[in-house]
Amino acid sequence: MRVIVVGGGIGGLTTALALHARGIEAVICEQSAQFRQLGVGINTLPHAIKVLDGLGLLDALDDVGIRTSRLIYKTAGGQDILSQQRGIDAGYDVPQFSIHRGKLQRVLVDAVMARLGPDAVRSGHRLLDFHQTDTGVSARFKTEHGEVTLQGDALIGADGIHSAVRKHYRGDEGPPRWNGILMWRGATWWPPFLDGRSMIIAGGMKAKLVLYPIFDSPDHPGETLMNWVVCAKLGNASTPLLTREDWSKPGSAEAALAHVRGVFDLPKVDVEGLIAATPQNYVYPMCDRDPLDRWTDGRVTLLGDAAHPMYPVGSNGASQAILDAVCLADLLSHQDVRPALAAYEDQRRPATSAIVTANRDGGPERVIDLVEERAPDGFDDLHDVATPEELTALVGAYQEMAGFAREQVNR
Repeated sequence: MRVIVVGGGIGGLTTALALHARGIEAVICEQSAQFRQLGVGINTLPHAIKVLDGLGLLDALDDVGIRTSRLIYKTAGGQDILSQQRGIDAGYDVPQFSIHRGKLQRVLVDAVMARLGPDAVRSGHRLLDFHQTDTGVSARFKTEHGEVTLQGDALIGADGIHSAVRKHYRGDEGPPRWNGILMWRGATWWPPFLDGRSMIIAGGMKAKLVLYPIFDSPDHPGETLMNWVVCAKLGNASTPLLTREDWSKPGSAEAALAHVRGVFDLPKVDVEGLIAATPQNYVYPMCDRDPLDRWTDGRVTLLGDAAHPMYPVGSNGASQAILDAVCLADLLSHQDVRPALAAYEDQRRPATSAIVTANRDGGPERVIDLVEERAPDGFDDLHDVATPEELTALVGAYQEMAGFAREQVNR
Protein backbone atom coordinates (compact mmCIF):
# COMPACT_ATOMS: atom_id res chain seq x y z
CA MET A 1 0.00 0.00 0.00
CA ARG A 2 1.15 3.53 -0.78
CA VAL A 3 -0.51 6.61 0.72
CA ILE A 4 -0.17 10.15 -0.65
CA VAL A 5 -0.37 12.71 2.17
CA VAL A 6 -1.13 16.26 1.00
CA GLY A 7 0.24 18.71 3.57
CA GLY A 8 3.39 18.66 5.67
CA GLY A 9 2.04 20.10 8.89
CA ILE A 10 1.83 18.35 12.25
CA GLY A 11 -1.04 16.11 11.16
CA GLY A 12 0.45 15.11 7.82
CA LEU A 13 3.90 14.38 9.22
CA THR A 14 2.51 12.33 12.10
CA THR A 15 0.38 10.39 9.62
CA ALA A 16 3.44 9.47 7.57
CA LEU A 17 5.35 8.34 10.67
CA ALA A 18 2.42 6.29 11.95
CA LEU A 19 1.91 4.64 8.55
CA HIS A 20 5.62 3.84 8.28
CA ALA A 21 5.59 2.28 11.76
CA ARG A 22 2.89 -0.07 10.51
CA GLY A 23 4.73 -1.01 7.34
CA ILE A 24 2.81 1.27 4.97
CA GLU A 25 4.62 3.47 2.46
CA ALA A 26 3.81 7.18 2.63
CA VAL A 27 4.86 10.22 0.63
CA ILE A 28 4.22 13.77 1.86
CA CYS A 29 3.56 16.57 -0.64
CA GLU A 30 3.92 20.02 0.88
CA GLN A 31 3.04 23.21 -0.99
CA SER A 32 5.74 25.36 0.65
CA ALA A 33 9.18 25.32 -0.90
CA GLN A 34 10.80 24.59 2.47
CA PHE A 35 9.82 23.70 6.02
CA ARG A 36 10.15 26.85 8.08
CA GLN A 37 9.62 27.09 11.83
CA LEU A 38 6.51 29.27 11.61
CA GLY A 39 4.09 30.23 14.32
CA VAL A 40 4.68 30.47 18.05
CA GLY A 41 3.67 28.33 21.00
CA ILE A 42 1.09 25.55 21.27
CA ASN A 43 0.17 23.07 23.97
CA THR A 44 0.12 19.39 23.07
CA LEU A 45 -2.08 17.31 25.34
CA PRO A 46 -1.24 13.94 26.96
CA HIS A 47 -3.38 11.80 24.65
CA ALA A 48 -1.45 13.20 21.66
CA ILE A 49 1.90 12.95 23.44
CA LYS A 50 1.11 9.29 24.11
CA VAL A 51 0.96 8.82 20.32
CA LEU A 52 4.24 10.67 19.77
CA ASP A 53 5.88 8.73 22.60
CA GLY A 54 4.76 5.54 20.87
CA LEU A 55 6.57 6.79 17.78
CA GLY A 56 9.77 7.21 19.81
CA LEU A 57 9.78 11.02 19.91
CA LEU A 58 9.59 11.82 23.62
CA ASP A 59 13.31 12.55 24.06
CA ALA A 60 13.29 14.83 21.02
CA LEU A 61 10.29 16.71 22.42
CA ASP A 62 12.04 17.14 25.76
CA ASP A 63 14.94 18.76 23.91
CA VAL A 64 12.76 21.49 22.38
CA GLY A 65 9.75 21.92 24.67
CA ILE A 66 8.67 22.29 28.29
CA ARG A 67 6.64 19.79 30.28
CA THR A 68 3.65 21.81 31.46
CA SER A 69 3.12 21.40 35.21
CA ARG A 70 0.10 23.56 36.02
CA LEU A 71 -2.70 25.57 34.39
CA ILE A 72 -4.04 28.54 36.33
CA TYR A 73 -7.25 30.32 35.34
CA LYS A 74 -7.40 33.92 36.54
CA THR A 75 -9.54 37.02 36.26
CA ALA A 76 -8.17 39.92 34.24
CA GLY A 77 -7.28 41.53 37.56
CA GLY A 78 -5.15 38.54 38.57
CA GLN A 79 -7.47 36.80 41.03
CA ASP A 80 -7.20 33.00 40.98
CA ILE A 81 -10.25 31.12 39.67
CA LEU A 82 -8.98 27.57 39.30
CA SER A 83 -5.54 25.96 39.45
CA GLN A 84 -4.95 22.43 38.18
CA GLN A 85 -1.85 20.30 37.70
CA ARG A 86 -1.10 19.02 34.22
CA GLY A 87 0.64 16.08 32.56
CA ILE A 88 3.04 14.03 34.71
CA ASP A 89 2.37 16.36 37.66
CA ALA A 90 -1.34 15.44 37.45
CA GLY A 91 -0.64 11.71 37.45
CA TYR A 92 -0.70 11.07 33.71
CA ASP A 93 1.65 8.46 32.31
CA VAL A 94 2.91 11.00 29.75
CA PRO A 95 3.56 14.76 29.82
CA GLN A 96 1.71 17.70 28.41
CA PHE A 97 4.09 19.87 26.39
CA SER A 98 4.27 23.60 25.84
CA ILE A 99 6.27 23.90 22.65
CA HIS A 100 6.96 26.11 19.65
CA ARG A 101 4.81 24.92 16.76
CA GLY A 102 7.77 25.15 14.38
CA LYS A 103 10.02 23.13 16.70
CA LEU A 104 7.41 20.40 16.98
CA GLN A 105 7.13 20.33 13.21
CA ARG A 106 10.93 20.15 12.94
CA VAL A 107 11.03 17.12 15.26
CA LEU A 108 8.49 15.41 13.01
CA VAL A 109 10.27 16.39 9.77
CA ASP A 110 13.60 15.08 11.06
CA ALA A 111 11.98 11.80 12.09
CA VAL A 112 10.31 11.40 8.69
CA MET A 113 13.58 12.10 6.87
CA ALA A 114 15.50 9.65 9.03
CA ARG A 115 12.97 6.83 8.92
CA LEU A 116 11.24 7.18 5.54
CA GLY A 117 14.13 8.79 3.64
CA PRO A 118 14.37 12.20 1.97
CA ASP A 119 12.30 11.07 -1.02
CA ALA A 120 9.29 10.70 1.27
CA VAL A 121 8.99 14.48 1.60
CA ARG A 122 8.25 16.47 -1.56
CA SER A 123 8.33 20.20 -0.81
CA GLY A 124 7.21 22.78 -3.37
CA HIS A 125 4.37 20.50 -4.54
CA ARG A 126 1.03 22.31 -4.92
CA LEU A 127 -1.94 20.05 -5.55
CA LEU A 128 -3.73 20.78 -8.82
CA ASP A 129 -6.24 17.94 -8.91
CA PHE A 130 -6.68 14.24 -8.31
CA HIS A 131 -8.67 11.36 -9.72
CA GLN A 132 -9.50 7.96 -8.30
CA THR A 133 -10.47 4.61 -9.74
CA ASP A 134 -11.42 1.28 -8.25
CA THR A 135 -7.74 0.47 -7.82
CA GLY A 136 -5.98 3.71 -6.85
CA VAL A 137 -5.60 7.49 -6.80
CA SER A 138 -3.70 9.72 -9.21
CA ALA A 139 -2.69 13.18 -7.91
CA ARG A 140 -1.28 15.98 -10.05
CA PHE A 141 1.02 18.61 -8.54
CA LYS A 142 2.63 21.81 -9.76
CA THR A 143 6.35 22.21 -8.97
CA GLU A 144 9.05 24.65 -10.01
CA HIS A 145 10.12 22.12 -12.63
CA GLY A 146 6.65 21.60 -14.07
CA GLU A 147 3.80 19.22 -13.33
CA VAL A 148 4.27 15.91 -11.54
CA THR A 149 1.77 13.06 -11.16
CA LEU A 150 1.94 10.60 -8.26
CA GLN A 151 0.12 7.32 -7.93
CA GLY A 152 -1.11 5.82 -4.67
CA ASP A 153 -3.71 3.60 -3.06
CA ALA A 154 -5.15 6.41 -0.93
CA LEU A 155 -4.92 10.20 -0.66
CA ILE A 156 -5.10 12.05 2.66
CA GLY A 157 -5.91 15.76 2.69
CA ALA A 158 -3.94 17.16 5.63
CA ASP A 159 -3.57 20.56 3.98
CA GLY A 160 -5.11 22.87 6.56
CA ILE A 161 -8.09 25.18 6.86
CA HIS A 162 -7.82 26.19 3.18
CA SER A 163 -7.58 22.55 2.07
CA ALA A 164 -7.39 22.00 -1.68
CA VAL A 165 -8.44 18.38 -1.18
CA ARG A 166 -11.56 19.41 0.73
CA LYS A 167 -12.44 22.02 -1.88
CA HIS A 168 -12.02 19.47 -4.68
CA TYR A 169 -15.06 17.49 -3.64
CA ARG A 170 -16.85 19.82 -1.20
CA GLY A 171 -16.80 22.85 -3.50
CA ASP A 172 -16.00 26.42 -2.49
CA GLU A 173 -17.30 26.86 1.05
CA GLY A 174 -16.15 30.47 1.19
CA PRO A 175 -13.95 31.89 3.94
CA PRO A 176 -13.74 30.23 7.34
CA ARG A 177 -16.26 31.16 10.02
CA TRP A 178 -14.95 34.01 12.17
CA ASN A 179 -16.31 34.68 15.64
CA GLY A 180 -15.12 38.29 15.75
CA ILE A 181 -12.09 37.60 17.97
CA LEU A 182 -8.65 38.71 16.79
CA MET A 183 -5.54 37.17 18.35
CA TRP A 184 -2.03 38.58 18.66
CA ARG A 185 0.62 35.94 19.38
CA GLY A 186 4.29 36.30 20.16
CA ALA A 187 7.24 34.88 22.11
CA THR A 188 10.43 36.36 23.50
CA TRP A 189 13.05 35.65 26.16
CA TRP A 190 11.70 36.72 29.52
CA PRO A 191 12.08 35.91 33.24
CA PRO A 192 9.97 32.88 34.16
CA PHE A 193 7.08 32.99 36.61
CA LEU A 194 6.17 30.49 39.34
CA ASP A 195 7.97 27.17 38.67
CA GLY A 196 8.89 28.06 35.08
CA ARG A 197 6.52 25.38 33.71
CA SER A 198 3.11 26.86 34.48
CA MET A 199 0.46 28.27 32.17
CA ILE A 200 -1.91 31.20 32.85
CA ILE A 201 -5.22 31.92 31.12
CA ALA A 202 -6.79 35.17 32.29
CA GLY A 203 -9.75 37.40 31.52
CA GLY A 204 -12.61 36.14 29.36
CA MET A 205 -13.57 35.69 25.74
CA LYS A 206 -14.11 39.45 25.31
CA ALA A 207 -10.49 40.03 26.33
CA LYS A 208 -8.25 37.09 27.12
CA LEU A 209 -4.57 36.69 27.91
CA VAL A 210 -2.62 33.42 27.71
CA LEU A 211 0.96 33.02 28.99
CA TYR A 212 3.25 30.00 29.08
CA PRO A 213 6.97 29.19 28.55
CA ILE A 214 7.90 27.04 25.56
CA PHE A 215 11.69 26.61 25.62
CA ASP A 216 14.70 26.92 27.92
CA SER A 217 18.25 27.43 26.69
CA PRO A 218 21.63 27.69 28.44
CA ASP A 219 22.30 30.63 26.14
CA HIS A 220 19.65 32.58 28.08
CA PRO A 221 20.33 31.97 31.80
CA GLY A 222 17.55 33.21 34.05
CA GLU A 223 15.13 33.52 31.13
CA THR A 224 12.68 31.35 29.27
CA LEU A 225 11.11 31.71 25.83
CA MET A 226 7.76 33.09 26.96
CA ASN A 227 4.77 32.63 24.69
CA TRP A 228 1.86 35.06 24.95
CA VAL A 229 -1.53 35.42 23.29
CA VAL A 230 -3.87 38.41 23.47
CA CYS A 231 -7.45 37.89 22.31
CA ALA A 232 -9.89 40.75 21.73
CA LYS A 233 -13.54 40.56 20.70
CA LEU A 234 -13.88 43.06 17.83
CA GLY A 235 -17.07 41.84 16.21
CA ASN A 236 -19.34 38.83 15.83
CA ALA A 237 -20.01 36.03 13.36
CA SER A 238 -21.53 38.50 10.86
CA THR A 239 -18.52 40.85 10.92
CA PRO A 240 -16.39 40.64 7.73
CA LEU A 241 -13.10 38.82 8.22
CA LEU A 242 -10.37 41.40 8.93
CA THR A 243 -7.33 39.35 7.97
CA ARG A 244 -6.57 36.00 6.37
CA GLU A 245 -5.89 33.11 8.76
CA ASP A 246 -2.13 32.90 8.34
CA TRP A 247 0.24 31.99 11.17
CA SER A 248 2.97 34.18 9.68
CA LYS A 249 1.05 37.46 9.21
CA PRO A 250 2.96 40.18 11.15
CA GLY A 251 1.06 42.00 13.87
CA SER A 252 1.58 45.24 15.76
CA ALA A 253 2.74 45.37 19.37
CA GLU A 254 0.85 48.62 19.85
CA ALA A 255 -2.35 47.04 18.58
CA ALA A 256 -1.95 44.17 21.04
CA LEU A 257 -1.11 46.53 23.89
CA ALA A 258 -4.28 48.54 23.23
CA HIS A 259 -6.24 45.52 24.45
CA VAL A 260 -4.00 44.95 27.49
CA ARG A 261 -3.53 48.39 29.06
CA GLY A 262 -6.03 48.99 31.82
CA VAL A 263 -7.46 45.49 31.36
CA PHE A 264 -4.94 42.98 32.73
CA ASP A 265 -3.07 43.22 36.00
CA LEU A 266 -1.32 39.96 36.88
CA PRO A 267 0.89 39.82 39.98
CA LYS A 268 4.60 39.40 39.23
CA VAL A 269 4.05 39.35 35.45
CA ASP A 270 4.83 42.52 33.48
CA VAL A 271 2.49 41.78 30.59
CA GLU A 272 2.93 45.14 28.89
CA GLY A 273 6.70 44.90 29.13
CA LEU A 274 6.64 41.36 27.70
CA ILE A 275 4.59 42.37 24.67
CA ALA A 276 6.59 45.53 24.05
CA ALA A 277 9.87 43.56 24.22
CA THR A 278 8.75 40.96 21.66
CA PRO A 279 10.56 41.67 18.36
CA GLN A 280 7.73 40.31 16.21
CA ASN A 281 4.20 39.17 16.89
CA TYR A 282 1.60 37.67 14.58
CA VAL A 283 -2.08 38.49 14.18
CA TYR A 284 -4.65 35.82 13.48
CA PRO A 285 -8.48 35.75 13.46
CA MET A 286 -10.10 33.04 15.57
CA CYS A 287 -11.74 30.92 12.88
CA ASP A 288 -13.24 27.51 12.31
CA ARG A 289 -15.62 25.84 9.87
CA ASP A 290 -18.92 24.12 10.46
CA PRO A 291 -18.50 20.37 11.02
CA LEU A 292 -18.90 18.33 7.85
CA ASP A 293 -21.38 15.51 7.35
CA ARG A 294 -18.75 13.63 5.32
CA TRP A 295 -14.94 13.54 5.14
CA THR A 296 -14.39 10.57 2.90
CA ASP A 297 -14.91 9.91 -0.79
CA GLY A 298 -13.79 6.38 -1.66
CA ARG A 299 -9.99 6.38 -1.42
CA VAL A 300 -9.74 10.02 -0.33
CA THR A 301 -10.28 11.51 3.13
CA LEU A 302 -9.43 14.54 5.27
CA LEU A 303 -7.35 14.94 8.42
CA GLY A 304 -6.55 17.67 10.95
CA ASP A 305 -7.57 21.23 10.13
CA ALA A 306 -8.65 20.17 6.64
CA ALA A 307 -11.33 18.02 8.29
CA HIS A 308 -12.19 19.87 11.50
CA PRO A 309 -10.67 23.35 11.94
CA MET A 310 -11.54 24.53 15.45
CA TYR A 311 -11.11 27.60 17.61
CA PRO A 312 -7.77 27.48 19.45
CA VAL A 313 -9.18 26.97 22.92
CA GLY A 314 -8.60 23.90 25.03
CA SER A 315 -5.25 23.14 23.30
CA ASN A 316 -6.88 20.68 20.92
CA GLY A 317 -6.06 21.63 17.31
CA ALA A 318 -2.70 19.92 16.87
CA SER A 319 -3.56 17.23 19.41
CA GLN A 320 -6.66 16.10 17.50
CA ALA A 321 -4.70 15.99 14.22
CA ILE A 322 -2.21 13.63 15.90
CA LEU A 323 -5.08 11.43 17.09
CA ASP A 324 -6.50 11.42 13.55
CA ALA A 325 -3.15 10.21 12.26
CA VAL A 326 -2.77 7.20 14.53
CA CYS A 327 -6.41 6.17 14.10
CA LEU A 328 -6.06 6.27 10.31
CA ALA A 329 -2.78 4.35 10.33
CA ASP A 330 -4.15 1.65 12.63
CA LEU A 331 -7.16 1.06 10.41
CA LEU A 332 -5.19 1.04 7.16
CA SER A 333 -2.86 -1.57 8.62
CA HIS A 334 -5.76 -4.00 9.13
CA GLN A 335 -8.23 -3.30 6.31
CA ASP A 336 -8.46 -2.45 2.64
CA VAL A 337 -8.41 1.25 1.82
CA ARG A 338 -12.11 1.97 1.34
CA PRO A 339 -13.42 0.27 4.50
CA ALA A 340 -10.46 1.62 6.49
CA LEU A 341 -11.17 5.23 5.50
CA ALA A 342 -14.87 4.77 6.16
CA ALA A 343 -14.13 3.35 9.63
CA TYR A 344 -11.68 6.19 10.31
CA GLU A 345 -14.39 8.75 9.54
CA ASP A 346 -16.91 6.87 11.67
CA GLN A 347 -14.55 7.08 14.64
CA ARG A 348 -13.05 10.51 14.27
CA ARG A 349 -15.71 12.73 12.68
CA PRO A 350 -18.26 12.63 15.54
CA ALA A 351 -15.53 13.07 18.15
CA THR A 352 -13.96 16.11 16.50
CA SER A 353 -17.33 17.66 15.57
CA ALA A 354 -18.20 17.67 19.27
CA ILE A 355 -14.96 19.51 20.06
CA VAL A 356 -15.56 22.11 17.33
CA THR A 357 -18.97 22.82 18.87
CA ALA A 358 -17.66 22.88 22.45
CA ASN A 359 -14.85 25.27 21.52
CA ARG A 360 -17.39 27.74 20.14
CA ASP A 361 -18.79 27.92 23.68
CA GLY A 362 -15.34 28.50 25.18
CA GLY A 363 -14.29 24.91 25.83
CA PRO A 364 -12.64 24.53 29.26
CA GLU A 365 -11.98 28.27 29.25
CA ARG A 366 -15.68 28.67 29.91
CA VAL A 367 -14.66 28.86 33.57
CA ILE A 368 -13.17 32.34 33.13
CA ASP A 369 -16.20 33.48 31.13
CA LEU A 370 -18.51 32.20 33.84
CA VAL A 371 -16.73 34.11 36.59
CA GLU A 372 -16.45 37.23 34.44
CA GLU A 373 -20.20 37.12 33.71
CA ARG A 374 -21.12 36.73 37.37
CA ALA A 375 -18.47 39.09 38.82
CA PRO A 376 -17.24 41.48 36.10
CA ASP A 377 -15.43 43.66 38.67
CA GLY A 378 -13.80 40.79 40.56
CA PHE A 379 -14.85 39.21 43.84
CA ASP A 380 -14.14 39.22 47.55
CA ASP A 381 -14.74 35.49 47.87
CA LEU A 382 -14.78 33.15 44.86
CA HIS A 383 -17.26 30.88 46.64
CA ASP A 384 -19.84 33.67 46.33
CA VAL A 385 -19.43 33.48 42.55
CA ALA A 386 -18.82 29.81 41.73
CA THR A 387 -17.94 26.75 43.75
CA PRO A 388 -14.74 24.80 43.12
CA GLU A 389 -16.89 21.78 42.28
CA GLU A 390 -18.75 23.70 39.56
CA LEU A 391 -15.55 25.02 37.99
CA THR A 392 -13.73 21.68 38.18
CA ALA A 393 -16.72 19.92 36.63
CA LEU A 394 -16.72 22.32 33.66
CA VAL A 395 -13.07 21.59 32.89
CA GLY A 396 -13.40 17.87 33.62
CA ALA A 397 -16.39 17.46 31.31
CA TYR A 398 -14.42 19.01 28.46
CA GLN A 399 -11.38 16.81 29.11
CA GLU A 400 -13.52 13.68 29.02
CA MET A 401 -15.39 14.77 25.88
CA ALA A 402 -12.10 15.54 24.11
CA GLY A 403 -10.53 12.27 25.21
CA PHE A 404 -7.77 13.43 27.55
CA ALA A 405 -9.15 12.78 31.00
CA ARG A 406 -6.47 11.00 33.03
CA GLU A 407 -8.27 7.64 33.16
CA GLN A 408 -8.73 7.76 29.36
CA VAL A 409 -5.04 8.38 28.68
CA ASN A 410 -3.64 6.03 31.31
CA ARG A 411 -5.77 3.00 30.40
